[in-house]
Amino acid sequence: MTTGAFPLPVITHAALAALTAVLTLASAPAHAVGRLADITIVDRDTGATLPVHYAKGEYWVAGRPGARYAVTVHNRSGERLLAVPSVDGVNVLSGETAAWDQRGYVFSPYERYQITGWRKSSSEVAAFEFSSIANSYAGRTGRPANVGVIGVALFREQQPVAVPSITPEPYRQRREARDSAELQRSMPSAGALPPPPAAAAPAPTAEADSSAAGPSALSEQRSANSSVAKSMPAPSLRLGTAHGQRETSVVSHTTFTRLQDQPNEVISIRYDSRANLVASGVIREQPARAPSPRAFPQSDNVSYVPDPH
Repeated sequence: MTTGAFPLPVITHAALAALTAVLTLASAPAHAVGRLADITIVDRDTGATLPVHYAKGEYWVAGRPGARYAVTVHNRSGERLLAVPSVDGVNVLSGETAAWDQRGYVFSPYERYQITGWRKSSSEVAAFEFSSIANSYAGRTGRPANVGVIGVALFREQQPVAVPSITPEPYRQRREARDSAELQRSMPSAGALPPPPAAAAPAPTAEADSSAAGPSALSEQRSANSSVAKSMPAPSLRLGTAHGQRETSVVSHTTFTRLQDQPNEVISIRYDSRANLVASGVIREQPARAPSPRAFPQSDNVSYVPDPH
């Protein structure tokens, strides 16, 4: 009985390069977050899309203090979507403390749009700018507890119910039905039937219930947020989003019926300065390597004509 030798697999240079490229892509930070829509953060001063780092169970981006930024929403579906955006826990359209049932932007199928600031009117916004917490819009309005997070709640649309078409009856059938009804009316009645019970009034919809309880709930929420903000002062070195300069941004109004009360998807992206993200371990930088000693340091350098003194 002989033992056969099994050839070992050979990895070519091309296969090794491809494997290295795949591993590099797998470890590289992503740029977009979301399933129904791609959410990206863009530095408007440089035009660069900020890399998204996943750490501690959350998504993070590093912002530059003083830079303007935009929240880009790209609808990936073939239907309309409602996006309710918030920055630092504040609704960017109304300025209210953010909640899912508030106003948002409606996106057509596959539409891409940049949300560039706090909505001031249907034609103007105040630009988003990375700033200190003290200068942030949430901090200046007494709500610093949720500074440092960008959120987008996505809702699918309820499609209209199709109304069944009514096929008209032939003339002969209508005439026979009319003759039969006249015959029934001419016959004596044995007694009047009791009238049917009155139909119960329809119960109020969830939307009506939520709107009736809205003001008190919002008041309690504002009080809770105010107490939290007073008891938890935010550190001054973290980044927030300022109420920047006014810019032109034209939108129109439309109607949208949500498929359900709860969002179909909620996306949260934390942000801070790069230095803070490195210090907290969110971004891991490779340590700088000290130069290796060389055997012939003067011979390794290519010399050219120096400038005269």
